[in-house]
Amino acid sequence: MEPPITLYALQHCAHCKRAKQYLENRNLRFKTVSVDMLSGAERNDTLRHLRRINPGASFPTLVIGDTVVIGFQKEKIEEALTRQGG
Repeated sequence: MEPPITLYALQHCAHCKRAKQYLENRNLRFKTVSVDMLSGAERNDTLRHLRRINPGASFPTLVIGDTVVIGFQKEKIEEALTRQGG
């Protein structure tokens, strides 16, 4: 079974685009949260959550099941997918 995957990204971030493309090429289902497109309470709540899982709040932040991968790091993404059964 595929683990839940969430990609926290910015619209104009090259590394975020590469992470998204990589997940799409793997035919994985994932949710993208474009943080720079959010506003008000939704943006504040999302950033608060993001800082809990990634204190630097850097992008991309990828959550695969219970594993957090910061930045586009193919090897760590693969590792997390394997560990989570994806």
